[in-house]
Amino acid sequence: MAIDWSGRVDAAGQRRHIWAGVWTAASAARAKESITLTAGRTRAELIDWLIELSRETPRMAVGIDCCFSYPAWFLEEHGSADVFDLWRQVAEGKGEAWLHRDCADLRFWGRSGPLRHGKRPAEFCGANLHRMMRLTDVDNKITPKLLREDPERAAKVLGITPKSPFQIGGSGSVGTGSLRAMPHLLELHAAGFKVWPFENAALAARRPQPLLVEMYTRLLTGAVKKSNPDARKLYLAARRKTDPLYAGLSRKVLAAAQSSEDAFDALVCTLEMVRHRREFPKLHATSDPVLALEGITWRPGVQSLRL
Repeated sequence: MAIDWSGRVDAAGQRRHIWAGVWTAASAARAKESITLTAGRTRAELIDWLIELSRETPRMAVGIDCCFSYPAWFLEEHGSADVFDLWRQVAEGKGEAWLHRDCADLRFWGRSGPLRHGKRPAEFCGANLHRMMRLTDVDNKITPKLLREDPERAAKVLGITPKSPFQIGGSGSVGTGSLRAMPHLLELHAAGFKVWPFENAALAARRPQPLLVEMYTRLLTGAVKKSNPDARKLYLAARRKTDPLYAGLSRKVLAAAQSSEDAFDALVCTLEMVRHRREFPKLHATSDPVLALEGITWRPGVQSLRL
């Protein structure tokens, strides 16, 4: 499953923007594999649904499009021994406090207010650009050489500006959705989901447990103007001609993906997870002390990271 997440406050916005792509393998009870795209749930309703599904089918892998953590220095600053401790603090009120327009911590930027401005703070500019991102963000989006030599240009490699969990407003920001995801991630963990890379996958165990991974949709869709309906349509049409995973998609699923950027992301990410599904049971917890706090964004072949 791939979840295109949303940090929207209003229930209507959540139901419109949160999409789930679901692939189900063929089995004795199901002659053919299937794929569906669904929306219409709030964050809370989606989490309840995932927990219910995990009880029926514990061998499930779920990718969610949000940041699971913050840079290690930030967790240490707040006394978080691990990511689960950070999630508890966020759930207990720190998350909404950081999102509030009057928050005194100017490192959370992107919205206007008496104390907060919309621009990236000087603390995260120039040679300090890396401080606003986790190692996995740098690894996925910019080269270390360019980061050292020209950090501001590095922020626009391939036209994709790396987004920081500290950015809570503006185009493509991930901070709001991530902070509003963390209390729900804590719920999933309490319900038995293993969270990679903080824990080993248990999909192949005698008593399998569902797996939760962080995703970055742009890594999986590749270059496409996702906000343009015509570009989405052309992308899907081209993939149907050359890619067996796309060839069998129903008209209903294709129509949904063409009509919505969120549905498009959910579909493409689901299919990429399916393509590399044999990797998920092999995912092991990282032994790196920094990554053990910051997490790792899943991508095909991600085991090549220093774990």
